Amino acid sequence: MTLQRSDFRHLHALRVRWAEVDMQQIVFNGHYLMYFDTALADYWRALALPYAESMQHFGGDLYVRKATLDYQGSARYDDVLDIGIRCNRIRTSSLLFHGAVLRGNDLLVSGELVYVFADPATQTSRPVPAALREVLEGFEAGQAMLEVRTGDWAALGEAARSIRTEVFIDEQHIPAAMEWDAADAGAVHAVAYNRLGFPLATGRLVPEASGLARIGRMAVRRPLRGGRAGRAVLDALMALAARRGDREIVLSAQLSAVPFYVRTGFMQRGPVFDDAGIPHVEMRRSL
Repeated sequence: MTLQRSDFRHLHALRVRWAEVDMQQIVFNGHYLMYFDTALADYWRALALPYAESMQHFGGDLYVRKATLDYQGSARYDDVLDIGIRCNRIRTSSLLFHGAVLRGNDLLVSGELVYVFADPATQTSRPVPAALREVLEGFEAGQAMLEVRTGDWAALGEAARSIRTEVFIDEQHIPAAMEWDAADAGAVHAVAYNRLGFPLATGRLVPEASGLARIGRMAVRRPLRGGRAGRAVLDALMALAARRGDREIVLSAQLSAVPFYVRTGFMQRGPVFDDAGIPHVEMRRSL
């Protein structure tokens, strides 16, 4: 079977590094397995499944049983490649993934990876959990992997608090006294959940002035950054603001998050300022 770009819902982009090229000036053959493994890690983000936490939830883990590569072309230093991954078949205790290394529309390497779901202690096989099967089949069928719920602090505060504590207090070392404020009680909160019910990302919407709303406390758990969770929360909050008649959104963005907001139509307004020891800029967008 010849694989092509359209066969894959998930494609992971990477650029060939100098250290991956051999004396023939092409990518050393063994690195293609690393490319597939890197793309599989990104595939789990696309499923909105934090891998370690999900496997603990399922009571097992995935172990490689077989890997087969078919070399049809060669990648070279500085090539930009797309690595396609799809779950092609699920049996009682095993998963078959097909992969493709693509340079543009040219197929360079195809692969088959067989994983067995097994007990981590004994490494004996177990049936693939029904919930994992449903997530994989749903993704490949084009279904959404996230559900964003909006509501008040009473409804979503527990989930929002867990994410914000993990991201702002534990990871970024923001003092707890600065994180929790009176605005939470009157804000509309959004939380993105995956199909296992894990809360992954959050944000809040607070009235700022007539026709102006402020989005804040945007946080995404580390394993899901670069996926769709943050964008799903942001889109939900902007849609809510538009429905209630707001004409403009303002937010304070950490400098590391500015490219994310620029991609969603926000523009920087004003100079860099310090907030809780972290550089921020104000950004605005019309609705």
